[in-house]
Amino acid sequence: MDVDEVIGALYRLRPEEFVAARDAWVAEARRAKDAAAARRIAGLRRPTLAAWASNLFVRQRPQEAERLLELGETLRQAHRTLDAGQLRQASRQQHQMITLLARETADLAQQAGSPLTQAVRYEVEQILHGVLADQKVAEEWAAARLTRVPAATVDFTAVTPEALPERSRPPATTAPTAATRGTKSRANKPDRRTQARRERVNRARARSEETAGEARRSQDILSTANDTKQAADTRAERARARVSELEEQLQQAREELREAMETVALADTAVKDAARAADKARRTADRASRELAKLTEDADEA
Repeated sequence: MDVDEVIGALYRLRPEEFVAARDAWVAEARRAKDAAAARRIAGLRRPTLAAWASNLFVRQRPQEAERLLELGETLRQAHRTLDAGQLRQASRQQHQMITLLARETADLAQQAGSPLTQAVRYEVEQILHGVLADQKVAEEWAAARLTRVPAATVDFTAVTPEALPERSRPPATTAPTAATRGTKSRANKPDRRTQARRERVNRARARSEETAGEARRSQDILSTANDTKQAADTRAERARARVSELEEQLQQAREELREAMETVALADTAVKDAARAADKARRTADRASRELAKLTEDADEA
């Protein structure tokens, strides 16, 4: 059994079809006594609707997917090298591309018969942000085997003044004694400004980390809710299918009952007709018997 081929086929299925198909493949692997394949397939997770739609996009729009992967590499490289110009240009492309690709992903899902709610569209955007920021997420997305929305990503870590290389300063020059009066008081002002700027940066960083944590928690709650809804949808679909099957069986049973009742009615009519015929024949036989007895008696007397 080619497990990779099986995995690829499973992740092409819609989420509500995934579990039943996965279990069927596990059973097939066990029948073939391929325990390793059975374990690997059994460990596959059903993709969320957003992950399935994102995988669908990667398969059907490979060139656009490649563009996003290249942009992600550019952004990560720019952050590693603190290239401000490259960062500004890539950041503009980032927001435009995420908006466009999220819309195309939703269109593809709609065409495939699984329209996305606004909440799921938001999850698709989160996936695209994750592709740009995280190499591992990018690899899973590129393989079209993503199973869930990655942890919320607030773009990239902000570039703070402390992170930038210090600019070279001109060497100090010796000034006349009169010009250096009050130097200490003037030098303290930039130090205070620098300290104030650093405090603002620290407060901004703390707020950013706090909001990122809240975003991750909200995303986890949303993902859990979507997983629960998908599981409920799957159960409801199975229940509807079972109800439809039972209704069909009930209809068939009703038809069989109707036919049986018609047969009973015909048989009842036949029994009544036969009873009347038998009664008539019995009366006729009785008359014939009496006539025979009388004729016999008359003949004896003669």
